Amino acid sequence: MDKNTKPVERKGFGSRIGFILAAAGSAVGLGNIWRFPYLAAKYGGGFFLLIYLILAVTFGFTLMLTEVAIGRRTGKSVLGAYRAVDKHFGFMGWMAAIIPAIILPYYCVIGGWVLKYMTLFVTGQGTVANQPVASADGSSITFFESLIGNSATPTLFFIIYVVLNAVVILLGVQKGIEKVSKILMPVLFILIVGIAIYTLTLPGALDGAAYYLLPNFEDFSAEKLFKTVAAASSQLFYSMSIAMGILVTYGSYMRKEDSLEGSVRKIEIFDTAVAFLAGLIIIPSVFAFSGGDAASLNKGPGLMFISLPQVFESMPLGDFIGAAFFILVSLAALTSSISLMETVVAAVMEKFRLSRVKAVIVVIVITLMLGMLSVLGYADWSEVKIFGMQFLDFFDFITNSVMMPILALLTCVLIGYIVKTKYIEEEVLYGERKFGARALYRIMIMYVCPVCMAMILVTPFITEI
Repeated sequence: MDKNTKPVERKGFGSRIGFILAAAGSAVGLGNIWRFPYLAAKYGGGFFLLIYLILAVTFGFTLMLTEVAIGRRTGKSVLGAYRAVDKHFGFMGWMAAIIPAIILPYYCVIGGWVLKYMTLFVTGQGTVANQPVASADGSSITFFESLIGNSATPTLFFIIYVVLNAVVILLGVQKGIEKVSKILMPVLFILIVGIAIYTLTLPGALDGAAYYLLPNFEDFSAEKLFKTVAAASSQLFYSMSIAMGILVTYGSYMRKEDSLEGSVRKIEIFDTAVAFLAGLIIIPSVFAFSGGDAASLNKGPGLMFISLPQVFESMPLGDFIGAAFFILVSLAALTSSISLMETVVAAVMEKFRLSRVKAVIVVIVITLMLGMLSVLGYADWSEVKIFGMQFLDFFDFITNSVMMPILALLTCVLIGYIVKTKYIEEEVLYGERKFGARALYRIMIMYVCPVCMAMILVTPFITEI
């Protein structure tokens, strides 16, 4: 029986907008809030933006459409979906289930940090985040270093964050994920637009906006172009939830009568808009605060948890803007981690024939156990390293720099050369008159996307050399 004409019965999203907002929510996360602005600043501002936008509408669209189509056509979780496409590629389902199972715990740890900061700013204690703290040896350290260096508080907020995710997942697809996404995503977008507009009114902010938006072709070279393309391609994984199993899972909940191509385009636009607006908040504000010092746009925790609180303290209405910002980040983090948990829960339910409640309990236990490694890795077990990396950094590297590009590359091989692009095209055309991007899709999945995957995989090694 052709699964393309008679889909497997499966409780899914009740509306097209529900799917779009849930999938967009899975894509909009911590990577959009601080990683995208950092990379844009590092790789030439507008130059990076231009390359990213080109890749988003080609490379990102192709992989996102592929994964959603696989999910909708098979109607299965990641474990069964790839096996249904071709039985010899069933191992890809295990990869697609293991990746979110590794990411979810450490993502929830970071989500706990965000909740702590949100609590501080919402309760009017934002200045605490900028006060130096005496360490055990008497030296002065930042509040953030003090926070992650003592496992008690991070553990508490980590557990709270995991429970918040579990409550949504327990409610199911329509009553939980879809309903929460319909509420959180509009609120998130209103917040990010409002904060971006306010930020641009600050003294010196327009110079930061120019630094962010205008292409910087100084010292342009083939090497810089290669690194920028590789960085932008890698960012697409963060920004669009590619190769995490999420899009396959959500695709399996998508209604057959909804336009697949149109829905993916809307998700892509929403996600890119949020990333772009995050840059308009972070880069101009930090740039203005630092007096135009580009080095202040440092990567990761240092930007979100150290630099930005200092910026908020120095600006008018700083406490209010800081509270709004960390509420925004909390919402973005939550919508992403919910999708990660749902992907793992769906796989556990299908593999072990468990009810949703039992599967959620299993995933909570695994998440808490693995997550505590990341919590302790900055505190009591800080001396323990894996290849010179702390637990959280190692988990992030093995998933984002190794497993996800490999899974995406294998997906290109599977669709482009094994079952052929017709497999995806048939699903896109289900109930549709045409597939507008058919020619582009074939070129991308067979030739361009594999090259981008190879670039992502080899860039860290080339950089080291």
